[in-house]
Amino acid sequence: MMTLRWFKFLSPFIVFVLAWVAFTQKSWLTYLPSMYAFLFIPLVELFLRGDENNLTAVEEEVAKAEKAYDLILYAIVPFQYVFLYIFLNSLNDSTLTGFELAGRIISMGLMCGVFGINVAHELGHRVNRFEQFLAKSLLLTSQYIHFFIEHNKGHHKHVATPDDPSSARLNESIFMFYPRTLIFSYLSAWKIANKEMTKKGLSPFHWKNEMLQAQLVQTGFLLLIYALFGWKILLYYAGVAFIGMLLLECVNYIEHYGLSRKLSESGAYERAMPEHSWNSNHPIGRLMLFELSRHSDHHYLASRKYQVLRHHDKAPQMPTGYPGMMVLAHFPPLWFRIMRNQMGKYGVLH
Repeated sequence: MMTLRWFKFLSPFIVFVLAWVAFTQKSWLTYLPSMYAFLFIPLVELFLRGDENNLTAVEEEVAKAEKAYDLILYAIVPFQYVFLYIFLNSLNDSTLTGFELAGRIISMGLMCGVFGINVAHELGHRVNRFEQFLAKSLLLTSQYIHFFIEHNKGHHKHVATPDDPSSARLNESIFMFYPRTLIFSYLSAWKIANKEMTKKGLSPFHWKNEMLQAQLVQTGFLLLIYALFGWKILLYYAGVAFIGMLLLECVNYIEHYGLSRKLSESGAYERAMPEHSWNSNHPIGRLMLFELSRHSDHHYLASRKYQVLRHHDKAPQMPTGYPGMMVLAHFPPLWFRIMRNQMGKYGVLH
């Protein structure tokens, strides 16, 4: 049965099925993917307990050697682009109401967050150039290629410190966090890329600058959409990309909210440990996000593949799964109250 454990990670493809309905049907059905992600899953996970079990050493080796886990991620890339085309083409229907149009935009935005950025996050940590190319290709659908640079070379270095724009501070609402992280993460990516050029003795305007490359590729993609579909649909696509960005940053918000690393007398921060990330072992959210919610282990050892991420007893646990916590984050008074209780429970309240 161990060789078939990868099969459960086909379940996120349910979102593609629901998206097909959203892009081909009308009325409330255009909201089907978002209803599944932010209504059905959170409600179900309120009644499910997290699974704290880890794979044995032997099972880990088998899972790491099983290529099916990687092939599932690779398959997401063509699926994402095919469905983006279906979505854009579906907007040519002049009979769509504003309600239906918004439903389709939100549904595609969800796919940009769940697949376009989340799967890119997993592939972006790989050392294989092909997998990194796939990661950037997925990020392109959300106009967020700079995430590849800032996340790997900035966030993982500065996580849970004031230097990290992706780590939410204690008592910072998500509505204050959004503009801060969007602006300063982008600027941080430029700073990192320019510094790399300087180290190589090259100008920041050299074509090898990763951020410059990203801007050119993203601009070219926007021009392609304009050429194929026109200005109006290009604007709708901009809304989709923005939703994808917000979903990613919402995940960032809940992953590290209020947690901080201690600063030593020498001026260096302690190593990022499992207690510096919020964890969730709730099963459906884990599958939908390809184990992203076992985030404590990811930061403890970023090279560990999603299928072998572990539970750590010292990691602070969310009261429910990531999808539900993402919804909760948008109600600041309730969020602050619940998270303060959780932080006290795990001894991480500063």
